[in-house]
Amino acid sequence: MAKKVALFPGSFDPLTNGHIDLIKRGSRLFDHLIVGIFQNTSKKSLFTLQEKIALAEEALVSLGNVEVVGQTQELTVASARRLHADYLLRGLRNGKDYEYERDIALMNAHLAPEIETVFLLADETHQFISSSLLKEILHFHGDISPYVPANVLDALEKKGW
Repeated sequence: MAKKVALFPGSFDPLTNGHIDLIKRGSRLFDHLIVGIFQNTSKKSLFTLQEKIALAEEALVSLGNVEVVGQTQELTVASARRLHADYLLRGLRNGKDYEYERDIALMNAHLAPEIETVFLLADETHQFISSSLLKEILHFHGDISPYVPANVLDALEKKGW
């Protein structure tokens, strides 16, 4: 039987407890889950690509079937093909996410019909967390410690946030 390999793409800037929850749940669904840290060209990053990879690897070290990769030069479906992933894993927090993700999934299905998109609903304890909101809270020196892994919080504090 072929291994089920999924790619969970995102900018993960910063990596949140909501992301961690989805990754843990996805790691139970797939034989191998690749967390793809990709560049979002429409967002300003708190961390470099290499910093995000290191933070994710540290936060996910206990998950033996999870691998972290980074890339900035290709479409998600091209990365999925190169990584031999037959599935894209995406999280949904609300209806707005659904509409955005649905359009991406439909385009990806046209670009790579062999790759299936799988949606997981965010746990209700994480539905309101977004990297964009956390950046806003950080900008005004608010406390985001309940929403990010400890290593991410430490890295933000070292950067003066």
